[in-house]
Amino acid sequence: MHTHILPERLPNFADKFGYGDFIHLEHHKKGFARMMRGQFFFREISSNCWDPKVRVGEYLHFQTPVQVVCTIPVMFSYWAKPADCLDLSRYLNDHLAAIVEDFPEHYIGLGTIPMQDTDLAIQELHRLHELGFPGIQIGSNVNQLNLNEAQFFPIFQACQDLNMAVFVHPWEMMGSEHIGRYWLPWLVGMPAETSRAICSLIFGGVMERLPKLRFCFAHAGGSFLPTVGRVQHGFECRPDLVAVDNDKAPRHYLGKFWVDSATHDPQLLRYILEVAGEDKVCLGTDYPFPLGDLEIGTFIEQMNLPESTVEKIFYKNTLEWLYGTRG
Repeated sequence: MHTHILPERLPNFADKFGYGDFIHLEHHKKGFARMMRGQFFFREISSNCWDPKVRVGEYLHFQTPVQVVCTIPVMFSYWAKPADCLDLSRYLNDHLAAIVEDFPEHYIGLGTIPMQDTDLAIQELHRLHELGFPGIQIGSNVNQLNLNEAQFFPIFQACQDLNMAVFVHPWEMMGSEHIGRYWLPWLVGMPAETSRAICSLIFGGVMERLPKLRFCFAHAGGSFLPTVGRVQHGFECRPDLVAVDNDKAPRHYLGKFWVDSATHDPQLLRYILEVAGEDKVCLGTDYPFPLGDLEIGTFIEQMNLPESTVEKIFYKNTLEWLYGTRG
């Protein structure tokens, strides 16, 4: 339920819009392309980042026939002018819709929306619903605004009203300018970003006000679940700072949202299953990127978990998160 894909060919949106470091691709050799952020190299990707047939073959090697696909977070482009971000979002969403239409037995899509503009975001959300998308992927912050800000609440309200799931993925990690060495934005910043998003949604009262909205958080919820004791203690010892918008304790929300299984650590996954609940952990890989679980659940199969728990992780929990039913 956590994989990323791009169109093989991207328009040069910077030329189209006349500004900005939008991502474009340079296909420099067969089967590979450079993702360029303006004139700067961002990442090299291979054909499994854009070719749905290649992906299906790689997944079947691990007895996995279905992938939930969404764009790469760097494509969110929340910094862009809202109308331009809508244009980009529609392009990416139409590509995802075409993949699902061509390979309905193998793909489920999560759309992207221009979160920086409430009206345009809801407009695209309704279009995604009409296209049959079960949910969306959003960033852990929007131009460094936390997800509890009032401007985002109508978007979340619309997601609940449309019965659409929300996948929260870390991006634009806070403090990245100070931790650029050693890949620290990805190793330290991403887990912190996800905890930032969860805490904001809890303390800001979004989860409390929208109890039927189904959130799932990437990378096993980042650092939130391993530090929930500290978060809970902060709520109890300084309610004047923490409990100002929601008087429900953080632990009250354990078991009320989903996380993926991308821990790379059986010991941590056992803890996550205990704390979040075995009904709230979904198979997530971050495929096809190096930090992902590229053996697609193999370590989970080796954990000697009950078969019923493995079935929940491998598909039942994802169906419940996406559609509100185990299907």
